[in-house]
Amino acid sequence: MSEFHSHALPNIPKSDFPKVVIVGAGFGGLKLAMKLMKKEFQVILLDKHNYHQFQPLFYQVATAGLEPSAISFPLRKIFHGSKNVTYRMAEVDHFDPKIKRIYTDMGYLDYSYLVMAMGADTNYFGNMTIEENSSPMKTVSEALYIRNKIISNYERAINIEKVEDRKSLMNVVIVGGGPTGVELAGAMADLRNSVLPKDYPELNFQNMKIVLIEAGPELLSSMSTKAKQSALRYLQDLGVEVMLKTLVKNYDGHEVILADKEPIQTETLLWAAGIKPNRIGGLEDNMYAPNGRIFVDDFSEIKGCPGVYALGDISLMVQEKYPKGHPQVAQVAIQQAVKLAQNFQKIAEGKVQKAFRYKDLGSMATVGRKLAVVDLPFIKFQGVLAWFTWLFVHLMAILGVKNKVFIFLDWSWNYLSFDPSLRLLIKPKAVRPSERKQLTEER
Repeated sequence: MSEFHSHALPNIPKSDFPKVVIVGAGFGGLKLAMKLMKKEFQVILLDKHNYHQFQPLFYQVATAGLEPSAISFPLRKIFHGSKNVTYRMAEVDHFDPKIKRIYTDMGYLDYSYLVMAMGADTNYFGNMTIEENSSPMKTVSEALYIRNKIISNYERAINIEKVEDRKSLMNVVIVGGGPTGVELAGAMADLRNSVLPKDYPELNFQNMKIVLIEAGPELLSSMSTKAKQSALRYLQDLGVEVMLKTLVKNYDGHEVILADKEPIQTETLLWAAGIKPNRIGGLEDNMYAPNGRIFVDDFSEIKGCPGVYALGDISLMVQEKYPKGHPQVAQVAIQQAVKLAQNFQKIAEGKVQKAFRYKDLGSMATVGRKLAVVDLPFIKFQGVLAWFTWLFVHLMAILGVKNKVFIFLDWSWNYLSFDPSLRLLIKPKAVRPSERKQLTEER
């Protein structure tokens, strides 16, 4: 990582408005910036990527159902013509609350209000071997890496003579029985059952195991009993081996070691077992909960740190209905961002702020290409209708008309033909030794 500069971030427009610096362009940070557009605030949005990533559909990129550009949206395009929102691609290191200054790899910024919305990363629960050898799925890049790895494994397997030696390349193990794990397992099973045998007729896909491992007693722990039971049945009908109450002890890149069960041979372990909040320096240790989330009050302001706010996955707002904090889902971040934008306006007008109250809009997960489970506050249903509901909700949530059209066409084609044409193995060009030396020196 490059040095964090001691000079001011250049080319930031001058403004007499209060300066709101937002770190992270995920669901919460982006929603806040959009809500403050055309308001009397100067908004500086910082993110290390120059695009917004639609995380609920990462699994479709990983399983060749969608192209990365369909679920990524350029941040600069969102704010075309905006006079008060500025985006900068920068990596934040720390901030100093005493002088209200945040430090990035591109320079420092002074702020009136600082909003942290950095989201969460993969949690390996301290197991370095699993971290080194498994594949997470928290960014578009990681989803694309999984797609390449899976396709590459089958291209390698076809050149191996012995059936036994092919199995570890063909098997896929997914750890984590939440929505991401369930959706990945269903999509992988669809690929194995309908697509890969046509691509690789020389391989016997009855030898390919797809295993979903969950440490707890059930899948989709936050959903209704009916949804849990249906998801399990759908996966088993697709030929997924579901292991509940099973702990993964280790993984060396070739063999998954389980507690009290036989090890599984695989070159592909997809890790979806937990998340941990991202951090930047500047807060005292007592401002963090043991799980790494930041204690905030009912207005999303960090306790003991005036003028600094936290949204979404990284924040822990203890309320009567949510004594352990709100669920770490997109809807919480979006609703907190909307309320914070309203409260910033109230502060500016000298009015009393309103406390945040989460409205649970329900949860859903898809299992394969024709089945899903949906829990809404007023109704719970499963099956094909749930799948169409899931499609509609996610299509409406995607940014940009072009992206909606692309995804609708992709999904329609996949549903009718179920032969996605994105099974391309595009490897990055190898870096020349001279370039590698230069990159190393720059670091």
